[in-house]
Amino acid sequence: MPRTPRSAAAKAVALALAILAGLAAQTGRAQAQDIRTAVLAGGCFWCVEADFERVEGVIDVVSGFAGGTVANPSYRDVVRGGTGHLEVVQITYDAQRLPYARLLHLFLRSVDPTDAGGQFCDRGPSYATAIFVTTPEERRIAEAALAEAQATLGQPVVTPVRDAAPFYPAEIYHQDYHRSDEVILTRFGPRRKSVAYGLYRAACGRDARVAELWGDAAPFAGHGG
Repeated sequence: MPRTPRSAAAKAVALALAILAGLAAQTGRAQAQDIRTAVLAGGCFWCVEADFERVEGVIDVVSGFAGGTVANPSYRDVVRGGTGHLEVVQITYDAQRLPYARLLHLFLRSVDPTDAGGQFCDRGPSYATAIFVTTPEERRIAEAALAEAQATLGQPVVTPVRDAAPFYPAEIYHQDYHRSDEVILTRFGPRRKSVAYGLYRAACGRDARVAELWGDAAPFAGHGG
């Protein structure tokens, strides 16, 4: 049956309403997100990046440096010492899906917060753990998380809560190291970065120590990044 002008107009109105409803729904979903960033130091930033990239609610993880006195430090500057920086990751996350307290719960169980001298095989100040906070509320949550971790372990937790500091991304070749197919020369011969990362992580004893310390509560041990 031929469509009358009236039915065509009604369809146009319905289509316009449907479009508006879809836009409103998209806007509502966008407003429902609570996008935040957290800067955490957990030893080797390759490992922390690899762990948290697969956590639900995490949007992005960038390896870098924070806490020092030198602007835009290079990796060599930091590991050589004297800059005061720690290896850190900057985690962008949706706090609606991953509350800050949950993020810290996972973080503390992915490191050895009882070790003040570095992490696992990586020794020295640049590999120390830390939680950098930007607000009094974040500090309160972080201190509560540390107290809970100490009570769970039954031994002193030395990870400090530090005021927010400028974050400097590490060089491009450090980003997503755990899943890069680029071939590099290692002591084991030519290897893809992802393979070299796995060999390093196992040799460093990260997962073994975390599993020993946290047991079944360790969220990432055994996955190797």
